Amino acid sequence: MRIISGTHKGKVIVPDKNFKARPTTDFAKENLFNVLNNYIDIEDTSVLDLFSGTGSISYEFASRGAKKIVSIELNYNHYSFIKKTASQLGFKNMTVFKTNVFVACKKLNGTTFDIIFADPPYDLNEIKDIPAAIFDNNLLAPDGIAIIEHPGTVDFSSEPHFFEHRQYGSVNFSIFKRQ
Repeated sequence: MRIISGTHKGKVIVPDKNFKARPTTDFAKENLFNVLNNYIDIEDTSVLDLFSGTGSISYEFASRGAKKIVSIELNYNHYSFIKKTASQLGFKNMTVFKTNVFVACKKLNGTTFDIIFADPPYDLNEIKDIPAAIFDNNLLAPDGIAIIEHPGTVDFSSEPHFFEHRQYGSVNFSIFKRQ
């Protein structure tokens, strides 16, 4: 995986072979950030990265000038990798927490973020609960955007804050806004 743009453009990040995370493909990530650039100026935003996995999305936001990135990852090896890599890259604006995403959302209740990105395991039983975890805990800033990466078998279009769906190959993104 690589950082697509910003101060660390082109930087290749190689997680350990035993990594269990499924990083967002470079193709999907590039298209996602093209879409985001049409909705929000990433520079100086606050970002919440849920189910951070390899940290790929967090690094991309940091490279593009986000002022604050909070990464949530439950797996200890992934959490450690993200912390180590963020430090090596000099991303002082990144904070990483090792905890369950749903617990983190409750603890963060009322702390708002301009951008929230969630890339849960595709087989997560509670995948349909992610929008509620975000909106019931008032985590999205008034003009913010929340994005959930998910398999094609999941449909978020009936959710109250659903805005649009984008698909890039086998990667699906549902985008949410306050309405």
